[in-house]
Amino acid sequence: MNSTGVVIVLIVAAIIIVAALVMMATRKRRSQKLRERFGPEYDRVVNREGDASKAERVLEFRQKHREKFKVRPLSPTDRSSFRYRWNEVQSRFVDDPKGSVTLAESLVTDVMQARGYPIADFEQQASDISVDHPIVVENYRAAHDIALRHGRGQASTEDLRNAMVHYRALFQELLDDNQPQRKGA
Repeated sequence: MNSTGVVIVLIVAAIIIVAALVMMATRKRRSQKLRERFGPEYDRVVNREGDASKAERVLEFRQKHREKFKVRPLSPTDRSSFRYRWNEVQSRFVDDPKGSVTLAESLVTDVMQARGYPIADFEQQASDISVDHPIVVENYRAAHDIALRHGRGQASTEDLRNAMVHYRALFQELLDDNQPQRKGA
């Protein structure tokens, strides 16, 4: 092989190496942005999917899906009304813990709908909420799980109290949030 051929091979090899490095850096930056944005939700999805690339595609799909609907702040009147309703639900807990949890779940759904989140099945709602509220979405899942166990007669009063605490965390964030706050965004 002549010197021109060697130079061409070296240039092609250098281009391939640079392209590979750029691609790896891009993937790392993408992963880091998703990890920052979704926080613990990123790890939960990676564990569920069993692969970071698959999980990242799921999270990116959630972001694209979320961009299709307009989440809006609550009016002061709506915020006040929801806060009043929450206080009513909480005050009933001592006398009717089971009923209070059912009402709390319904109230959280009402706030989500008032904010502009579509109301579908629970898993879709949790996915949608995870884009804007990745830290408290796990509270939502935990509360929902307790509500399901309650429906099967498998939840204690302490479990129901925990469900109320979990619902309250998401409720407060949805109520007080004027604009969706996205970690890392």
